[in-house]
Amino acid sequence: MLPEYKQNRKDKQALQTPEEEAAFEAFFKEFLRAIYTIEDVGEYPVLRFNKCEADDIAAYIVLKHSKNKTVWLVSSDKDWDLLVQPNVSRFSYVTRKEVTYDNWSEHYDYSIESHISIKCLTGDSGDNIPGVVGIGPKKARDLVEAYGTTYDIIASMPITSKYKHIANLNTFGADRLMLNYKLMDLMSYCDEALGIDNCETIDKVLKEYL
Repeated sequence: MLPEYKQNRKDKQALQTPEEEAAFEAFFKEFLRAIYTIEDVGEYPVLRFNKCEADDIAAYIVLKHSKNKTVWLVSSDKDWDLLVQPNVSRFSYVTRKEVTYDNWSEHYDYSIESHISIKCLTGDSGDNIPGVVGIGPKKARDLVEAYGTTYDIIASMPITSKYKHIANLNTFGADRLMLNYKLMDLMSYCDEALGIDNCETIDKVLKEYL
């Protein structure tokens, strides 16, 4: 959908020094060793797929296998906060903090329902998804409070205003804003991103495990 999606990560990797490349290879080797150990012990299932995003695997598990269960997502990736629900929480092994439905206000100064719409407006530099120039979290929150969800904002465009950031929003365009939504809406497109074979594998593995 977006050719430059996460291209910044590839560019950064291409600029690694030999020392940085060696350090990354050592880290990845140790990571794989840990994964193989978990597989050998057999206490927990391990899901690995070629050319798939961990985001989509997590989203699919939440979408299809979290009903009537308490789910903890262990990741430092704040994008996974898009998956937080009353029974789904995230624990960051880096900050050692929990993001839950009940403590959401300790981490964000807007509602959990507004999260994806605010991210669509501000973009995501980590994934190389551009946002609207001049719109940060505060102005994005104000827009969501004034107009509603991403869909509501799109329906209201072009918005008449004297403010530069609103003019930038109109220039950014409804199609581009909708593309941001599709890139960030993990659960609506995770099965399509994973493919039917991988989804069936996840279903089979988790059915046996759970």
